[in-house]
Amino acid sequence: MLLPDNIHPANSVYFNAAYVLRSITDHKPHNVVELYQEVRKNHKIGFSLYILCIDWLYLIDLVEINHKGEINYVSKKS
Repeated sequence: MLLPDNIHPANSVYFNAAYVLRSITDHKPHNVVELYQEVRKNHKIGFSLYILCIDWLYLIDLVEINHKGEINYVSKKS
């Protein structure tokens, strides 16, 4: 659930995706596991929630996954 009403907001995908996004806005490709380790340096997050965050960011077009399986930030241009 993105914005749950029955759990603490810090346990939501919406909240945790912000920490994931903060770690990938440097415009370079990231390996899934290495990015997870980078996120874990600043925020305690489980791997399954991390994957849900990546999925959410992909669905809203903020990240893309290349043919090598690397995650890239997608900058929005006006």
